[in-house]
Amino acid sequence: MATHKLLLLPGDGIGPEVMGEVKRLIDWLNSAGIAKFETDTGLVGGSAYDAHKVSISEGDMAKALAADAIIFGAVGGPKWDAVPYEVRPEAGLLRLRKDLALFANLRPAVCYPALADASSLKREAVEGLDIVIVRELTGGVYFGEPKTITDLGNGQKRAVDTQVYDTYEIERIGRVAFELARKRKNKVTSMEKRNVMKSGVLWNEVMTAVHKREYPDVMLEHQLADSGGMMLVKAPKQFDVIVTDNLFGDMLSDIAAMLTGSLGMLPSASLGEVDVKSKKRKALYEPVHGSAPDIAGKGLANPIAMISSFGMALRYSFDMGDLADKVDAAIAAVLASGLRTADIKSEGTTAASTTQMGEAILKELQKLHA
Repeated sequence: MATHKLLLLPGDGIGPEVMGEVKRLIDWLNSAGIAKFETDTGLVGGSAYDAHKVSISEGDMAKALAADAIIFGAVGGPKWDAVPYEVRPEAGLLRLRKDLALFANLRPAVCYPALADASSLKREAVEGLDIVIVRELTGGVYFGEPKTITDLGNGQKRAVDTQVYDTYEIERIGRVAFELARKRKNKVTSMEKRNVMKSGVLWNEVMTAVHKREYPDVMLEHQLADSGGMMLVKAPKQFDVIVTDNLFGDMLSDIAAMLTGSLGMLPSASLGEVDVKSKKRKALYEPVHGSAPDIAGKGLANPIAMISSFGMALRYSFDMGDLADKVDAAIAAVLASGLRTADIKSEGTTAASTTQMGEAILKELQKLHA
C-alpha cells in the first residue's frame, strides 16, 4: 500500500478545531488499514507570524513542496490587522498558491436534502443543487502588477490594483472546466465582464476558441459575472460548471456557499498541472469558510467543509473516489439524522459541537466500511 505524505496547516481561529476532526479521520483510516497517510504539521497565517514574523516559514514552504497534498484550515483575524501588508496572514495562503502553481480552484456547492431549509432561498430553488465553480487562482487582480498606494499630497492617495491575464492562463483553466463538465452534465458557463473590462474580452475570446478547438461536445454559454451572481440567487440549478477569474470566482463561490445553507458546508480544491512523468499534481485542500475568530475555541465551528475538503483530496490527489463517495454519504447520513452545528441549526434538529459532529461522521463512515 502506497504511503501518502500530507502536510496539515491548521492556521488560525477555528482552523485548528476543524483540522482536529480531519486528523481523527486520518488516524482511523491508518489504523483500519484502509489507507496509509504520513502527516506533518506546520504553521501558516497569524500563527506563523506570531512564531516567525512571517506568514509562512521557509521550512514549512519546503514541507509544502515535498508533500503529496496540503490540508489547509483558515487564516487571519483582527489580532493581525496591524501587521505589515507583506506578512499579513493571507499572504501565506497566496504564497502557497503561487509557489506551488495551484492555478485551478474547484469549489463544489452541494445542497444536501436535509439542509434545504437551512438555505436563505426557498427549498425548491436549492434542493438537489450540485454545481462546481472553477476559479482561476494564480492570476488576475490579486497578483497583477503594479499594485501600489501612492501619496498624491494634499491628503489624497491613489490605490492601483492591476487585472492581468495571458492567453495560456485562460486556456488551462478552461480545460479544467471542460474536462470536469464531461464527467458531470456536460455544460460550462464562463463568466467575465467583457462589457467593461479588456481582460473580460480576452477571457471570452479564449474560452470560445478552446471550446471550438478542443471541446465542441460540451455545451458552452457565456454570462456577465454580475448577471451570473444574480442568477445564482434566482435559479442556481440552471448551472453545472461555472468557470471564472480570480476576483469574480472569489465572490461567486461565497454566494454559492450560502445556497447550501452555510459557509461551513463548502469545501475546495486548489490544483496544479499534472506532472508528465509522475502523473501527480500539487494540490491544496481547504474549506471556503474563514477563520471565524468570534467563535474560535468555543466548539461551535462546523467541521463539514473541512472534512469534505479532505474528501476532495481522496478524490483528486489519491484516486480514492470510492472512499470519497463514502465520506460524502457519511456526511449526508449525519445531516439526515438531524444533527446540526450552530450555523445550520433549525427548529426540530439536535445541536452538536464541532467534536460531536466530527465523531458522528466518523461513526457513519465506519458503518459504511463494516
